[in-house]
Amino acid sequence: MTTAATLSESEVATLLGRLDALRREVARVIVGQERTIEELLLSLLAGGHSLLEGVPGLAKTLMIRTLADAMDLTFHRIQFTPDLMPTDILGTEILEEDHATGRRFFKFVRGPVFAHIVLADEINRTPPKTQAALLEAMQEHEVTYAGTTYPLERPFFVLATQNPIEQTGTYPLPEAQLDRFLLYIRVGYPENEEELEILRRTTGRAAPEVTAVLSGGEVLQAQGLTREVHISDDLLDYVTRLVRATRPEDTASPYVREWTRWGAGPRAGQALVLTAKARALLRNRFAVTVEDLRAVAPPVLRHRILVNFRAEAEGIGADDVTQRLLQDVPEPRSPLR
Repeated sequence: MTTAATLSESEVATLLGRLDALRREVARVIVGQERTIEELLLSLLAGGHSLLEGVPGLAKTLMIRTLADAMDLTFHRIQFTPDLMPTDILGTEILEEDHATGRRFFKFVRGPVFAHIVLADEINRTPPKTQAALLEAMQEHEVTYAGTTYPLERPFFVLATQNPIEQTGTYPLPEAQLDRFLLYIRVGYPENEEELEILRRTTGRAAPEVTAVLSGGEVLQAQGLTREVHISDDLLDYVTRLVRATRPEDTASPYVREWTRWGAGPRAGQALVLTAKARALLRNRFAVTVEDLRAVAPPVLRHRILVNFRAEAEGIGADDVTQRLLQDVPEPRSPLR
């Protein structure tokens, strides 16, 4: 397969055209939600997983299913419920018998996690023990069962949905699992005109059919191309300063010490750089700007900054801390803005 490093100029242009076609194909089904769709595409290009949060009825599941249908990749949906077990996700061993010899043996039957795109629907409806079953798969792209390791095919994405944790019957995701998600995407209510268009599209007979416009090989090429997007040392320094400023023990900002229990780790910096590169590529640019980093900071840091009880009582969340830091942390004096 052709690697990103050896793509010709025309092949790069074709690949970028396929990414635009992917966005348009999703938009044929999903009304509005441009920001959410873009953040899903950023996650795709950066090779990470995404967590979508929103109240029921905002088309989170439909959005992910449509994205999967628009790519020539295998897709499995797991409905998370309170009685779901880890083996329901990873798979299990069954006892089989060789009829020719009479010998009995255990055979591993793969679970729904063995797919290119896995929709973990309402992931916070199941207890943490079952949520944690995804940890190795998300981080290492493999599953270990009974001492044997089974690799997962690439590309591999976990796209999870969850209801707001204040709702009845939800379990907060463990911090270790949250950190495995590249982006924490908040899905809001549609605008008035968008909601009107939703009614038009969904209450009649016609339903748009989604066409696959991107193959698995092209996804891998796009991910390789994303990593080749340039980012200057000045911007890398800015990312480092921004991430370190979220930590109460390292920051010079009094409001961070006052509002946060702990800040973002090094994985946040990696996520900022990769998603900013993806954002630049989606705009047909091959160099990251400050605006790219500022745009991706909220979904990258949202689940990596933990505010304390005092901040919660005052209605202050991780997004508020991030916005203050984006105002206060000095930007580099770079021509790439």
